[in-house]
Amino acid sequence: MNKDLQFNKIIIFINGLIPLTLMLWDAYHQKLGANPQEFLIHTTGSCALIFLIITLSITPLRKITKWHNLTRYRRMLGLFAFFYAFLHFLSYAWLTKFFDIAKIISDVLKRQYIAVGMVAFVILILLAITSANRMVKQLGGQRWRKLHRFAYHATILGAIHYWMSVKIDTSRPLIFMVLILVLLGYRYFTARSETSSLFKPSRG
Repeated sequence: MNKDLQFNKIIIFINGLIPLTLMLWDAYHQKLGANPQEFLIHTTGSCALIFLIITLSITPLRKITKWHNLTRYRRMLGLFAFFYAFLHFLSYAWLTKFFDIAKIISDVLKRQYIAVGMVAFVILILLAITSANRMVKQLGGQRWRKLHRFAYHATILGAIHYWMSVKIDTSRPLIFMVLILVLLGYRYFTARSETSSLFKPSRG
């Protein structure tokens, strides 16, 4: 079982690096399009959102398929979401602001979509820092679970950030929003049904 787990994690790790590998390949061969900066910023942001949505879909998939081992891959997927969110921020800070802190702060204060994205990024930083097993022990299971529910907030804010940053074609951010709403709806209705079943009188 441990060998299967390790093998699956290796497969996830390799697949998780494919988007970065393709971006680096295209950058090396100068195939990033007319606006390489914009391409890198948008692509890394999209990858972060995709991994966030995949991470949040683990619980529904586990409940539907009864594949309880899926939860063992959630942390890795979540860390990949943070990894691409970090690359997204790095691309923005480096390629558009040249790591000028004053300009970045000014951008956050002036542009709402950047402020929204920054809040989502800060949440992901906190979730990544507290993802280790020792942090679960330090915070306590219940407190840790409450904190990591903010992954939903980060995903919603990330989708809003994406939608606000797109000027013409909003179809892709809208698709992300629909997927997030489906996940939130599933979480809400399953939590409601589980709560109601607790108070349902037993027969006999």
